[in-house]
Amino acid sequence: MSKNILLIGGTRNMGYYLARKLIESNFSVTILNRGVTQDDLPNTVHRLHADRTDTNQLRRALLAKSFDVVVDFVMFNGTEADEILNIFQGNVGQYIFISTGQVYLVREGIERPFREDDYDGRLMPAPKENTFAYEEWDYGMQKREAEDKLRNAWEQSQFPYTILRLPMVNSGRDQFNRFYNYYLRLQDGGQILIPETPNYRLNHVYALDVVNTIYHLISTGQGIGRAFNIAQDESVTLDEFLSITGDIMHVKPQIMRLKRSELEANGFLPDCSPFSERWMSELDNTRSKEELGIVYTPLSDYLAEIVEFYKTHHVPEPLTYRRRRAELKLAKQLIP
Repeated sequence: MSKNILLIGGTRNMGYYLARKLIESNFSVTILNRGVTQDDLPNTVHRLHADRTDTNQLRRALLAKSFDVVVDFVMFNGTEADEILNIFQGNVGQYIFISTGQVYLVREGIERPFREDDYDGRLMPAPKENTFAYEEWDYGMQKREAEDKLRNAWEQSQFPYTILRLPMVNSGRDQFNRFYNYYLRLQDGGQILIPETPNYRLNHVYALDVVNTIYHLISTGQGIGRAFNIAQDESVTLDEFLSITGDIMHVKPQIMRLKRSELEANGFLPDCSPFSERWMSELDNTRSKEELGIVYTPLSDYLAEIVEFYKTHHVPEPLTYRRRRAELKLAKQLIP
């Protein structure tokens, strides 16, 4: 029997791919968002419009409605979790919350790669306010607050949640253009400016692997009352990542490492190297493979698919490429 699915947010990237896959499998799909972003999803999709941060709008949109599964791409804090619990308690078969690996980055005393059992424990104090570090710390803390609300609701009243914790998500439709920034710099053949520190290994995930995981949960009903790390098998250095991509594009990466302070002073970060930030998680995906049977696309395979997407689709040049000439000018000055 076809299930009735609600997707909250997410018509630009993973939600778009998931909606397509569900429609092809004859699920009934409803999307709730603000109605701002245009998409080409078929008119068989039911549309609900609301700003999910506005309690009254959300309640009016979902009044007297029930769903077999809700997939929430855009819940960010405990207040929003409280409202979801008020609305869907007894009105949903499974609630899938898209969380983040950043919930581990606000922990103290744990080592990469992070496992689901590393979630509980001592949390780091807040960094100085009005800084990038504070914003990232706050994001992780707020996501934890939402997770904790769901877990408590499961323990007290069996609210049927499943949490998926994601690292950086790579996709041709990524609205933040993170991988596309590297693609453009490899394509123009110039130096790619990278900060000397930090030098964390990259452990990302392919958007379609996330979609396939969600589809598996919807189809089977597995995972209720559990949290899962969803991440690719490989952990690679940024140099290795760029080398793999360069091989696909038939170009050799021209990597130039500079002091982070110099790149920041010139206003080049994070645009020149989005995968060099301090707040980057690395996740152990063992539980998802053992309990759910998830199989992840090899890194080189999915990077090739994304490169092909860029070649065959018109992707506008992003604002994050706007200072490329200044990057190349600095690189030229520094080359002996």
